[in-house]
Amino acid sequence: MSDNKNNMSHWADQMAERIIREKGEKPLYTCASGITPSGTVHIGNFREIITVDLVVRALRERGKNVRFIYSWDDYDVFRKVPKNMKDPELLASYLRKPITLVPDTSGVAENYARANEVRVENILPTVGIYPEYIYQAARYRAGYYAEGIKRALEKKEEIKAILNEWRTEPLGDDWFPVSVFSSFTDKDNTKVTDWDGEYKITYTDLDENKSETIDIRSTPNTKLPWRVDWPMRWAKEGVDFEPGGKDHLTEGGSYDTSKKVVELFGGTAPVSMRYDFIKLKGMGGKISSSGGEVADLYDVLEIYTPEIVRYMFVGTRPNSEFAISFDLDVLKIYEDYDNCERIYFGLLDVKEQRKEKEKRIYELSQVDSDHIPTEPGYQAPFRHLCNLFLIHESNVDEALESISDVTEGQKDRLRARLVCAKNWLEKYAPEEFKWSLATTTDPIDVKDNERQALKDLASYVNSYLDEMNEKEFSTYIYKAAADNGIENADFFTLTYRALISKEKGPKLAGFIKTVGKEKILQILSKY
Repeated sequence: MSDNKNNMSHWADQMAERIIREKGEKPLYTCASGITPSGTVHIGNFREIITVDLVVRALRERGKNVRFIYSWDDYDVFRKVPKNMKDPELLASYLRKPITLVPDTSGVAENYARANEVRVENILPTVGIYPEYIYQAARYRAGYYAEGIKRALEKKEEIKAILNEWRTEPLGDDWFPVSVFSSFTDKDNTKVTDWDGEYKITYTDLDENKSETIDIRSTPNTKLPWRVDWPMRWAKEGVDFEPGGKDHLTEGGSYDTSKKVVELFGGTAPVSMRYDFIKLKGMGGKISSSGGEVADLYDVLEIYTPEIVRYMFVGTRPNSEFAISFDLDVLKIYEDYDNCERIYFGLLDVKEQRKEKEKRIYELSQVDSDHIPTEPGYQAPFRHLCNLFLIHESNVDEALESISDVTEGQKDRLRARLVCAKNWLEKYAPEEFKWSLATTTDPIDVKDNERQALKDLASYVNSYLDEMNEKEFSTYIYKAAADNGIENADFFTLTYRALISKEKGPKLAGFIKTVGKEKILQILSKY
């Protein structure tokens, strides 16, 4: 690994240096992220997680002790039933209750929130991310934030003044910086009406028209609203870095108010950076957790290997919007990663400035930061892997075994790519990418000169295919056409029809070499 203390070519290293500069030398730096598990945690949400992970890695490489906390805001209100959830009518009956009280209709966890949490927690290690999880419902219900709630009530007027700076309609005199889930209905349709100056508050359930006084230390149904809760937790956890989406970091957004409110809790705002949204390309649908039209990390890992998933985020500044592609761009993304890898291993000569940048991107893209590969992967183009998969009739093991020059150190990475190629072919590839080798029992109708051209091609395959490279052998394809009075384009169409029952296909000479002499001759022998 290169000396990354002096390598400032990547934004993660720049941010690590900024944190150290602004927060000073500390025995422990805390980096934070989090989300409300109100639906599928999609790939757009993952951008925040990996942004923090990259900064954490950069800090640790500078010898710093770092805590990476990920908060599940699972004491938030269940506001909307996502479209992709089972039993939506049942779920709708739990609207306005905390999401930890909503049942998991998929049957995999003890509640709705936990089902969404577990799905993320199980997959993050695949891409080398290991946060410390904090469950806010458990903390609130256990009275962990009782002192924070009391402090917010004590600073009610100061908090209200800060929030009112950016509100078009100011908060009224009857506003309190605390919300309550009713003990009568579990819903949040309540209004706080009084506070005794210590730990007791009185609220009214607006649905039931009932009131009660509760102790915030022992009654598990109070919480702070978001713009008070966030800065309270910054102070409580001593957060030094937390990025935010552009909705939070716009002027007057929750970061602007929170960096003032946090001082009332005796803390300071963390260093932050804005990240932009993620689009989907070739999959369809807008990423929306509540809408249910999502692609999550599981979907992306079906098509991209873990290091390439990381690469897409590592190679893009967080404040730049980009698309996760499921269309033909997949081929280019694999090629771009391979170029980055070639630069890292000195196999592709580029200018020094680009070399340092690409080497750092490659390091941060690896799943295990302590074990960077010592040799490049087997860099077969993604389309070639698709062809191998089809040639071997959807058998990944046979496709892998057909590649004779792969090293032991490359096999696992190559197998992972073949699986991704298989998944892409089955789910997203355009039709022209899908074919199967023709059988030997059902020849196509051909004219006499076409039959002779195919016979000549079979002869050249038998005599020269194994001894020549793709470019050299292509001359014999043209010769078979010319000797029989057939235009090159027409002969290519004829050959594709004979081999794969389509009029177009992969680059012919390379395709014939990939399929191999034995299978090509079996097909052409019927002519």
